[in-house]
Amino acid sequence: MKINILILLIGTLVLLGCDNDDVHRDIDGQYIGTFHRGRNSSNVELTFTDTNFSGENETVKFPAICNGNYSISERTIKFENQCPWTAEFDWSLILTGTWNFSFANNTLILTNSIGDLYTLIKQE
Repeated sequence: MKINILILLIGTLVLLGCDNDDVHRDIDGQYIGTFHRGRNSSNVELTFTDTNFSGENETVKFPAICNGNYSISERTIKFENQCPWTAEFDWSLILTGTWNFSFANNTLILTNSIGDLYTLIKQE
């Protein structure tokens, strides 16, 4: 009985680990889309490679995207920005922290707790 429970536990962990790896592989690539905060928006580009991200936008520091790494847990992505920033703008615009996400039909949607929204289309 204890061996069956151990096998079930190990199998579950393997499946969960594969699920995150599959999501990483699925979202790897270059994306073009928009960032929205309230009534304001900006065109953005983001690239995901393995567990690293980088990006650009058309409006300076709206949002503030540079580069860093990310990790996926279920349906959230945690971004860790690795760039230094100056103090003259709203740091809540930096792509960092935990975001909810959905990925379907080559469209990646990111939302955070304050209502910011990225709508990104994967480029082929």
